[in-house]
Amino acid sequence: MNSIINAKSFRILGLAALLLSGQACKDVLEEKVISSIGNDYVNTPKGFEDAAKAAYAPLRSFYGTQQGLTMTEFGTDLYATGADGGYKGFHFYDTQLNSFVDFLQNVWEELYRGINTCNSVIERAPAASVSDAIKKLRVAEAKFLRAHYYFILVQQWGGVDLRLTETLLPTKKTSRATEADIYKAILSDLESAVPDLDPKIRSADYGRATKAAAEHLLARVYLTKATSSAKAADDYAKAATYAQSVIANYGFKLLPDFASVFAQGAGEINDEVIFAVQYTSDPLTNASTPPVANSGGNTGGNNLHLFFGMQYDVQAGMVRDIFYGRPFKRLRPTKFALETVFKDRVNDSRYKKTFRDTWLSNAPGTYNTAFDDSKKTVTFKAGDTAIYIPGVEWTPAQRAAKPYQVLVPSAYNEALFPTLQKFFDPLRPDRTYEPGSRDYLAFRLAETYLILAEAQLKLGKTAEATTAINVVRRRAAWPGREAAMEITSAQMDMEMIYQERGRELLGEQTRWMDLKRWGNLVERVKLYNPQAAPNVKDIHNLRPIPQTQIDRTEKSADGSVGFAQNPGY
Repeated sequence: MNSIINAKSFRILGLAALLLSGQACKDVLEEKVISSIGNDYVNTPKGFEDAAKAAYAPLRSFYGTQQGLTMTEFGTDLYATGADGGYKGFHFYDTQLNSFVDFLQNVWEELYRGINTCNSVIERAPAASVSDAIKKLRVAEAKFLRAHYYFILVQQWGGVDLRLTETLLPTKKTSRATEADIYKAILSDLESAVPDLDPKIRSADYGRATKAAAEHLLARVYLTKATSSAKAADDYAKAATYAQSVIANYGFKLLPDFASVFAQGAGEINDEVIFAVQYTSDPLTNASTPPVANSGGNTGGNNLHLFFGMQYDVQAGMVRDIFYGRPFKRLRPTKFALETVFKDRVNDSRYKKTFRDTWLSNAPGTYNTAFDDSKKTVTFKAGDTAIYIPGVEWTPAQRAAKPYQVLVPSAYNEALFPTLQKFFDPLRPDRTYEPGSRDYLAFRLAETYLILAEAQLKLGKTAEATTAINVVRRRAAWPGREAAMEITSAQMDMEMIYQERGRELLGEQTRWMDLKRWGNLVERVKLYNPQAAPNVKDIHNLRPIPQTQIDRTEKSADGSVGFAQNPGY
């Protein structure tokens, strides 16, 4: 959002919700909250607008951050752990994944702060000194955001505390609603918001919720609800209807080139993007949650550029620079991702456009080789190819014929691997700078087509599902290979959906939640993620409730736990 305010200036709205302070319960209840912002500020024209803008801020605690990435891409069939970094319990599903993990607490608290800010906007709108038209629009935005936050919560934790009114004072009274209650609230918010949201493809203040964004989210919610404990017979039909509306009614279109979707700068605002989480180069307004001590890469901004890079910067002919990024080596693609999901590289351009495979020398000279034993030394001028990843095995003779190091699959390890390039941020001011400025593309049209294809397949409309998925596949084709990329109805099944979402959305903070809603998280992790296979089990379809939430909730009259932990933790 071009005019989004610093969330810190409006933190008062969220402090009370669910005892969200990081302090112990006793300290919170005795604490006097002192702020330069009075309680009636929200009723003023500027205060109401500031509150509406502040309601967007918690999106930046989840999208484009290490903690959000950890909760959505680690421990799946497509990504495994790299050499560096913590929070590997999310990969291994071992005892490191527990109720004391600060990432879980951070996301939980930020989402509830956002919910309470939304509640305040919705409840205080009647008394706000703004026009009725602005009231309707901002309330609709707040409902979109509240639904969005609860949707993240219910996918990660199941039934959670459902609060649809503003919490003004600290409270120890919390309880767990059912998944059905949470989904009912989400759908009520979104369906009531749609008529009042901006119908244009992009609002005048870019980054705000629009009617199309709400319909895309509705399609995703219904698709997810269809396999939840709250499922209903018409969930897939409603998912398809909303997806069709987004495709047909707003003027969105897929960009001709898959790679151009992720172009930074002006390219981020394009005809495929339905909703983007806003980041800037201003450190004052680019914050998400407070940095986590010793976590690395949780310092604000869209910092996904840090986590997918291989260790290029200590290799022959290379030093770290801004263009190739700061490689934290957190995530590396699984063998299944590289050899099965991205197997077709003749017709499908997405392997080449998803992974960086070439590094040009930025440190000329003569060096000993490291991972390529087909030659002893290499010599580079500036701009020569220093590293190449062909993606398939080459013989020693093939590698020896090249004047650079060739990294073949048999030499991949936790430090050296094909590098996801969607999130690189060459606009950072220096090579060590962590907070990125690029927007996070939360909803885009390619996913809308994939939602439609999946819903139609589940409805038994295989021909229609095939048509929808082929739109995405044709766009992904190399020039002249469009017909070869199309599949037939006989090839259209859920395995095609599983893999097509992997090819199109790799790294885009969807995979763990996809596997969960498909009901095959355990199965596919066991099959395709050897690191996690020994430990993963059914309990891992939910995250542990943060211990702080349990500790701050008063016990029931019989002395039992007031806020129950998820089974197995």
